[in-house]
Amino acid sequence: MDLNADVGESFGLWTLGDDDTLLSLVTSANVACGFHAGDPSTLRRTTERAATCGVSVGAQVSYRDLVGFGRRFMDVRPRELRDDIVYQIGALDAFTRLTGRRVTYVKPHGALYHAVVQHEEQAAAVVGAVTAYAHATGNELALLGQPGSALLTAAEKAGLRTVREAFADRGYDTFGQLLPRDAPGALVTDLAAVAERAVRMAVKGEVATDDGSVVLVSTESICVHGDTPGAVEIARTVRTALEQAGVELSPFAP
Repeated sequence: MDLNADVGESFGLWTLGDDDTLLSLVTSANVACGFHAGDPSTLRRTTERAATCGVSVGAQVSYRDLVGFGRRFMDVRPRELRDDIVYQIGALDAFTRLTGRRVTYVKPHGALYHAVVQHEEQAAAVVGAVTAYAHATGNELALLGQPGSALLTAAEKAGLRTVREAFADRGYDTFGQLLPRDAPGALVTDLAAVAERAVRMAVKGEVATDDGSVVLVSTESICVHGDTPGAVEIARTVRTALEQAGVELSPFAP
């Protein structure tokens, strides 16, 4: 099982999260590429730390929305969105290559992540960008996303490797979808609850929903958010719980 976290989300003098510690706990890092967070120096520091920790680097691509932290839907034309995604992957890949490594996967962030669950045109734009970049550079890239999404469906048809993801620190509804961030129970911060959810996802492939029912979650990677309150303790608790449950942790794309 892979354990991933969103990192590199500071910008200029604004600092978000304890990336140095998070990168010592996870196996894959979703690094902000500058459109919702992350400036060039933050990208450099984050990729250098990831290389030191032996953590796989993924491009966390988003809408061009610094003010809204990428959490507002934008009705971007598919060609423009495709160009934006290529731009972001290239920026992060340049800094990653300076460390002797490379970007190995792509994961949409925030509103884009939610949009490409059902928005087929935007999902196709993301897949088109990843495919074009991979072909042009010879850099094979996986796509990390929600099981059953339009994104992963389109990626599979395009011959890309897809990786299914679940969230230990987010609430789910009865349809197996993430609760909106402003909904009660959207963020799970109790350490015992997060640990139990992570182990249940990894071992049984299921998660309790907001109404107490249980839905199946097929996952190869479990995410903890770098901006969730207590993110470092959550990541440490999840890692410990998984290891104690006999779950071997390793990056899906080393």
